[in-house]
Amino acid sequence: MTASSNDAPLDLPSRVPRRQDLRAARERIAGRTHRTPLFSCSAINGIVGGDLFFKCENFQKGGAFKIRGALNHLFSLTEEEVRRGVVTHSSGNHAQALAMAARARGVPAHIVMPETAPRVKIAAVRGYGAEITFCAATEEARTATAARIMEETGAHFVHPYNDPLIVAGQGTATMEILDQVENPDMIVTPVGGGGLLSGSALAARYFGSSRLSVWGAEPELASDAHQSLREGQIVPALPPRTIADGLLTSLGDVTFEIIQAAVEGIGLCSEGGIARAMRLVWERMKLLVEPSGAVPLAAILERTIDVRGKRVVVILSGGNVDLARIPELLALEDNPPGAVS
Repeated sequence: MTASSNDAPLDLPSRVPRRQDLRAARERIAGRTHRTPLFSCSAINGIVGGDLFFKCENFQKGGAFKIRGALNHLFSLTEEEVRRGVVTHSSGNHAQALAMAARARGVPAHIVMPETAPRVKIAAVRGYGAEITFCAATEEARTATAARIMEETGAHFVHPYNDPLIVAGQGTATMEILDQVENPDMIVTPVGGGGLLSGSALAARYFGSSRLSVWGAEPELASDAHQSLREGQIVPALPPRTIADGLLTSLGDVTFEIIQAAVEGIGLCSEGGIARAMRLVWERMKLLVEPSGAVPLAAILERTIDVRGKRVVVILSGGNVDLARIPELLALEDNPPGAVS
């Protein structure tokens, strides 16, 4: 990784991870995560008019980038802090990641999951030895259930995204990218709660060139991050209508401040576009990507993020697809639900 030539200061509060925090995160998780590969596809490049490199976090432990932040948080804690275990709420990928990280640390994991969580992710969490408590599919229900478990067990809470240690851990994916791709112009990630996007933006600012921009992408049916940037304040997440089940949460105050300061913009995509992007990756690249991971490519295909003539890294954030739902997902190519205004 080259030294940063982008030394413009970020006007951010002290709780936001600094350059040294991302370096420490990379050292802390070294040997506990995969250094995921990058692939390209000439057919996709021809369609979009740019040079795309896909950072395959679908090959990461647990099938998604989330293990980076979970390991960084857990292995930053003292023995006393984790003695009674850890607790979180998550629709799937962070749940799996925390369960894996807790097993690596040798402590119990209590996971609050919405009743609508994908079966493949529920099965994985159980397989990693965590105890699952189900709740209604609302942010209020998740938060209240996790708070009750904390009170009953004394477990340490690990937020899925709005946490400096989580953000720093997720930023290690972009630190790897900067070792793997020479002079990228853009990095594009999906955005739900904003942990990956904000971590990527910090890593790009601290360690990338001055011309490197970071973009987020999200579904039209879960466009709260796009609206938050436009309105200058956090807009609550819409009711969960998108197939991108990993992008249903609102931004947190930590992630929002970083995204406001360091992200170029957020592109939107349709449900049909997500299905088309998944099919394109499956058929042309032979890679299994979940709906949330396909959102950046969908936004690029629908031209809400312009990559023409640029070298662009797209983070495929995860590959945890419920295979039984594939016919349902692909049917959205021809029959997408209506977008909200």
